[in-house]
Amino acid sequence: MQGWLVIPVSLLYLGLLFWIAWYGDKQRGWLAKWRPWIYSLSIAVYCTSWTFYGTVGQASSNPWSFLPIYIAPIIVFTLGWRILARLIIVAKREHITSIADFIAAR
Repeated sequence: MQGWLVIPVSLLYLGLLFWIAWYGDKQRGWLAKWRPWIYSLSIAVYCTSWTFYGTVGQASSNPWSFLPIYIAPIIVFTLGWRILARLIIVAKREHITSIADFIAAR
């Protein structure tokens, strides 16, 4: 991809993400229908950023060190969804906006 094309494509992608977040806040019913897609995209973003910034360097020095970075979120999003749902309920009830607030509330 050409260098001059990266910035507009990135801005368009970020704009799309912000629009989805804004629309999801306004239309609660729409959000419930798309929840599996949101989780899928969340794990894709997580794995993509770690691919570029973490695992490539780790894999060059130790071939097996990159596996936990991918396996852990897959397990959390497939098997630990009840824990995530409970965390969300507590966060909404206590008006928690950060991990520090969550720890302080506990």
